[in-house]
Amino acid sequence: MTSKKIRQKYLDFFKDRGHAIIPSASVMPDNDSSTLFISSGMQPLIPYLLGEKHPAGTSLVNSQKSFRAEDITEVGDNRHITFFEMLGNLSLGGYFKKEQLPWIFEFLTAELGLDIGRLYATVFRGDADIGVDKDKESVEILKNIFKNKGLVAKDLDFSERDGLRGGRIFYYPAGKNWWSRSGVPANMPPGEPGGPDSEIFYDLGADLKKHENSPWAGEPCHVNCDCGRFIEIANSVFMEFKKTASGFEKLKQQNVDFGGGLERITMVAQGVDNIFETDLFSNIINGISRLSGKKYRDNMKEFEIIADHLRAVTFIMGDDKGIAPANTGQGYLVRRLIRRAIRYGRQLGITDDLWTKEIAKTVAHDYQEIYPELGRNINKVIELLKEEEAKFSKTLEQGLKELEKMKPKFISAVGVGSLSAKSGI
Repeated sequence: MTSKKIRQKYLDFFKDRGHAIIPSASVMPDNDSSTLFISSGMQPLIPYLLGEKHPAGTSLVNSQKSFRAEDITEVGDNRHITFFEMLGNLSLGGYFKKEQLPWIFEFLTAELGLDIGRLYATVFRGDADIGVDKDKESVEILKNIFKNKGLVAKDLDFSERDGLRGGRIFYYPAGKNWWSRSGVPANMPPGEPGGPDSEIFYDLGADLKKHENSPWAGEPCHVNCDCGRFIEIANSVFMEFKKTASGFEKLKQQNVDFGGGLERITMVAQGVDNIFETDLFSNIINGISRLSGKKYRDNMKEFEIIADHLRAVTFIMGDDKGIAPANTGQGYLVRRLIRRAIRYGRQLGITDDLWTKEIAKTVAHDYQEIYPELGRNINKVIELLKEEEAKFSKTLEQGLKELEKMKPKFISAVGVGSLSAKSGI
């Protein structure tokens, strides 16, 4: 099943259940200083989660362009990317847990054909300090979902300490199963909405032996340990609280804010264990291979960083509110991504002048049917990439010249014999 079909199936699934399909907002926030970029599907809809009436009604669905700068250094494993599409459905004071949880399991299993036996769920453990109880309501709904599929779902607590123990539903603290733009409850400013969530994880398989070869080796394996075996593919947030100066109070409406990364859902639906091996990245990866003359499997980290970073900047610069490379703010992150991509391109041996534009053309070609702004703005993206690549090349050349000037003084200071012994020169 192609990613295009998965995206459309999701939109149609919720349209059939009374949702209005709304377009993605810009990846640049509008009247929101909490982040430099839109980092989740709910972020552009905060006023409506707080009670303002949305013109399209109380049930909405879309695929939202999103970017998370904190994942830049994580790119190069099987699941982290900076730019992604967040499939999202929202209930603004309408349906709640008993509708949302069965729907999302139905979409994953009946529509996409995922094996229910490889799905696990997590819920909020509760927190007496903020006055929010353990989410037993979601647990009972989840147990019935699994029971209807022929599975007995045991709910367990403290799996991060004691391991899986044959469980299917697990309780976690706010650091794992609470959602707001600001993270955990303690970090939320007054007026910020948030709430407990229920996440769905897909088991990529113990036979991958990822845990044994990871920093988590020797620790209890559990679905939220980030060892690589389990991957989060869906998150239903039950956003019914607002932070106040004195604690938390209920919002005037119960909201559902669902988010599921298209890239991760496509990965498990297509039966691979790496986002970069899905059809969302295949043309980009092939383009890097042509430019470098290298094979992806032999240079996975370099290929993945280049693919992720240039796809991200194409979307950011190709937005109708596009941001150009700069030394501060949003532009700094654009510049950082481009220059990291160029640096890893050099490591792969890409020698073509102004090569990054070729990857941008591929991204625009692959996505412009869904996001027509990329087609409208691709020439601007190309010019910005050419300019930035030329600037960075000049900076590198100047740096190398300075190093050459310093080399005689350095050799004189440390001695040729010492330099040779330490560096192999």
